[in-house]
Amino acid sequence: MALASLATLLILAGYAALCAISPFGPCRKCAGTGLRKLTKPVKVCRRCRGNRHRLRVGRRLLNTGRAIHRDGTRPHRSAHH
Repeated sequence: MALASLATLLILAGYAALCAISPFGPCRKCAGTGLRKLTKPVKVCRRCRGNRHRLRVGRRLLNTGRAIHRDGTRPHRSAHH
């Protein structure tokens, strides 16, 4: 049980490091090509819009957490000082 918990923590720490070092990963829908071949016409991938990369899920969670923390801790500036 402890070994499984340690392995899970190591995997999560590795993924967190990957998200910090490389926040963008290849698009899973087009396999990083930016194009989709469904039939004869080749179209731009709708998911990545042809950019070939998308923001990783872990990085999106980190950005959302930072935004929530920032909005909840900093006082709002008003027009009257």
